[in-house]
Amino acid sequence: MIIELPNTSTKAIAAELANARESHSLATGRVLTLLVAIDDEGQSRIDDTLATLRDASFEHPARVLVLISGDPEAPPRLDAEVRIAADAGASEVVVMWLRGELTANLGAVVTPLLLPDTPVVACWPEKAPAHPGQTQLGRIAQRRITNLRRDTRGMTLERLAAGYEPGDSDMMWSRITPWRGTVASALDRYPGRAVRGAEIAGAAGDPSVDLAAGWLASSLGVEVARHEARGATDFPIAHLALHCEGGDVEVAVQDAHTVRISAPELADSFVAVGERTDAECLAEELRHLGPDATFERALRGLSGVRRGL
Repeated sequence: MIIELPNTSTKAIAAELANARESHSLATGRVLTLLVAIDDEGQSRIDDTLATLRDASFEHPARVLVLISGDPEAPPRLDAEVRIAADAGASEVVVMWLRGELTANLGAVVTPLLLPDTPVVACWPEKAPAHPGQTQLGRIAQRRITNLRRDTRGMTLERLAAGYEPGDSDMMWSRITPWRGTVASALDRYPGRAVRGAEIAGAAGDPSVDLAAGWLASSLGVEVARHEARGATDFPIAHLALHCEGGDVEVAVQDAHTVRISAPELADSFVAVGERTDAECLAEELRHLGPDATFERALRGLSGVRRGL
């Protein structure tokens, strides 16, 4: 159900949310407030974002406040939609189109609509700010999630690392969670051998490959050579070789759904690892609302990554 509120105010939106909950017997067990900031650059991408939020909400029922910033030079205006039931998944979603000076005051816009006594998470599903924690929404939230995969302005992982504050994360990190578990399992199969170095190959310019390299550098304390994978791959990380005493441990993509693990003197094994959707990545990010120390170490580990050919 979509309730349209043209040329409205946050007071009217709050009243409509209360009325919708009472009239439609909606559950009140929202576990957090999710603030989502995007630019008004095409309805199709906004629809994709709303679909991602809806799918992620089934694991994390929330009040979702989507702020779509338009022309900052236009007269001030707020148009809104309140989405509930099938159009909002397990959440209640407020989509707000902002014009004029409202685009520079996002914190003031969302404050009257925050759920009391629940965590606040800020998300930028497309364009990532250089310092998420220093933005108006970032200062309200204890958790801040970006998505370099969808960034169209060329925001780099290095710039994001320079602006890092505890509580920051990126969906490129959760994108490789199953792969990281596979790597840890591969090393467990070959215990007691020191890792002397590592080489990783993946799609050129893919931040998830760089994050994986930084994670290895920080976790293993070795230099990691980052190469560009030759030819198309179904998964961002095509190949990993861990140079250990006694031989290499390798994790290599076989197809869109399988990676092969090879270790000296052991038979090859195969593990199912597939591409993750943005909804799956966002749902994982929302499972833990404290600082992600491992992600921070992966960012710091970027200094130990050497670019190869």
